[in-house]
Amino acid sequence: MRTGRATAPHLTAKGAATRRRIVEGAAAEIREKGVTATLDDVRARTSTSKSQIFHYFPGGKDELLLAVAAHEADRVLEDQQPYLSELGELSTWQAWRNWRDAVVRRYEQQGVNCPLGLLITELGRTTPASQALTGQLLTRWQRALRTGVRRMQDAGRIDVRLDADRTAAALVAAVQGGVVILMSTGGIAHLEAALDTTLMLLRSGAPAAEPSGGSGESPGCPAT
Repeated sequence: MRTGRATAPHLTAKGAATRRRIVEGAAAEIREKGVTATLDDVRARTSTSKSQIFHYFPGGKDELLLAVAAHEADRVLEDQQPYLSELGELSTWQAWRNWRDAVVRRYEQQGVNCPLGLLITELGRTTPASQALTGQLLTRWQRALRTGVRRMQDAGRIDVRLDADRTAAALVAAVQGGVVILMSTGGIAHLEAALDTTLMLLRSGAPAAEPSGGSGESPGCPAT
């Protein structure tokens, strides 16, 4: 399947809005119907013509799917805000627990159908375009978590000898592994266990006496 991206025309503000409406409409169709959604389905939902679709996506369906995949990748991170913000919101144990709960809630609501996973599979997991998109998502995600770990180290809540980048990578892997099992079984327990265990290991690297103001709650304990 061809996934090369044709060069899109320079867009006016109105054109950019139309392109965004097509992408969001296609994303909604795929969430409802999977990748069996057709361009005709997208046209009907977004009230656009075939010529408009190809004007904004000269590469056809493959280019549109890639744009939707990028849109869904952004949503993965948006759903974890404000914890993954550049301001470094993951600076207390309570914030880490809240982030954990936000991740679990997102995937619990999503269920077995992962739009981004379906799109990457349709585009071909080994194609340069899909690999680049997945790599960019994981890099952004890991960078944000690394910032959180370093903020905790700066505050004296995590041992400074801990490798922040590898810890962030382990957290991303814990989420992704749990999500793969969720997609296969429909059960959320493995995702919860992976996150809870990883965060408890992170907490075990904390100094014996935390500075005042730190939450005494374990970030891995389920909310009551």
